[in-house]
Amino acid sequence: MPAQTLRARVRAEMIEEIKTTARRHLAVDGANLSLRAVARDLGMVSSAVYRYFASRDELLTALILDAYNSLGVATEQAEGAVARSDLPGRWLATCRGVRDWARANPHEYALIYGSPVPGYAAPQDTIAPASRVALLLVAILRDGHERGRVRAERGERIPRVVRTQLAQLGRQPGLGGLPEAVLARGVTAWVHLFGLINFELFGRLDDVIDDLDTYFDYEMGTLARHAGIS
Repeated sequence: MPAQTLRARVRAEMIEEIKTTARRHLAVDGANLSLRAVARDLGMVSSAVYRYFASRDELLTALILDAYNSLGVATEQAEGAVARSDLPGRWLATCRGVRDWARANPHEYALIYGSPVPGYAAPQDTIAPASRVALLLVAILRDGHERGRVRAERGERIPRVVRTQLAQLGRQPGLGGLPEAVLARGVTAWVHLFGLINFELFGRLDDVIDDLDTYFDYEMGTLARHAGIS
């Protein structure tokens, strides 16, 4: 094996080992990561970690990108297993896919959907991975709209300032072609989906709802009907 290829492989393996160790710290310390602590767990001096990640924020960004992409893959696979004509089934599979991933990866979920990390500003390259679930929901609505099964209600009123924002949003890649009223319902569903998962994971439904599986499906069905999918 050429020396350059071997060095690249060793570097990639070291990066993965650093990220795996950092994820363990997420479970204990939340997003309050310390490169020094990560280095200590790896038996390295802290300066050695900086050869792979220039700062704590760079390591956080790598973990955030991994989390968004892992969530995106899991959700897309769940949705992709359902027949294209079954819009309610695709919708429920998408929502369940998000929840299943969140419950299996609570610390990574908290990193991307929990409290903002003080002093951290996410770079532009996190936007596309962060949009994967939203674009999947929009794709279901678009398929329904193109089939004549999801329509904007006649006379549906949207405040002017909200309509202006939706028009801007609709010009983003992957979001065009939907009436603003349908897009508004999609945004509502997106907010509600993650809000409900947050309530579950962070204990806000404790002693309120016992059968969370049934309640989740009920809420997602309600969202689907609100979005125009029946």
